[in-house]
Amino acid sequence: MAEQADFNDSIRDQEREALHDELVARLHQKGLMIGGDAPDADLADLLSAIEQFEAAVVNAGGDLFVDSLQSSQPERPEWVLPHMRDDETVRGYIKRVNEATENLGGIVP
Repeated sequence: MAEQADFNDSIRDQEREALHDELVARLHQKGLMIGGDAPDADLADLLSAIEQFEAAVVNAGGDLFVDSLQSSQPERPEWVLPHMRDDETVRGYIKRVNEATENLGGIVP
């Protein structure tokens, strides 16, 4: 019985690790290099906040390829996701992304 519990715990740990890796990879695709120490719930909330921001940009007429973090000449600076500061927590960054979304007329859940 104890062996089964250990096996189940091992599977859960692998699933949690895979989820964490997926969240970090998706954020990296968005141009954010988030460290591995952030809680998964914060990473998921950040991804959601970024998706809301992107939807607000598109609704305002922006182009996510032109107005990305990597853009050297975005159409409009307010259509570019705010840069995360080196000393900023994930929660603090989520707040700034949500503010930027609201400034674009987007809805923040």
